[in-house]
Amino acid sequence: MGARTDLVTDPQVLEELLLARRGTAYFSRKLRELTDAELSGPSRVPGWSRAHVVAHVGYHARALARVIEGVRTGRALPMYDSEQARDEEIELGSTLPGVALRNLHAHAAVHLNVEWRDLESTLWSEVVSLDGGQVALVSGTPWARAREVWLGAVDLGAGATMDDLPDEVLDRVGTSPS
Repeated sequence: MGARTDLVTDPQVLEELLLARRGTAYFSRKLRELTDAELSGPSRVPGWSRAHVVAHVGYHARALARVIEGVRTGRALPMYDSEQARDEEIELGSTLPGVALRNLHAHAAVHLNVEWRDLESTLWSEVVSLDGGQVALVSGTPWARAREVWLGAVDLGAGATMDDLPDEVLDRVGTSPS
């Protein structure tokens, strides 16, 4: 038995999966450049430390994986129970030690990739509820993740700038490099 691959066949979704995975790798690299002590430093998000950004990115992957798992199992699962629950999760996550934050990010990213990889091609057109009650097709989740990890890398304040983001991300978020 060979390596398992994505079951989705839509070229646009495959491109966005690649963009999300490249963004995750980029975020991981920027995270590795920070010491544990630097995680408590300020991020580019007002009121958030770098640890808040890492927790947010990690929990975002978990939440998307939960939604996709719900589609796969036939049980509608929300990304978050509420905006308050999401905010509390990020706040609590930001207090984790550096090794735990790094593990949260890495393990959540792997779980999300497994959910995407194993999702039957017919289920990518299912409707799901995303953050803030936004409704989207499952096929929109790779872009949601790509946006989160690429912008999250900039938000870390670890040297990444908008100039470092791929043109396809900049075009879709409506921002040009500085």
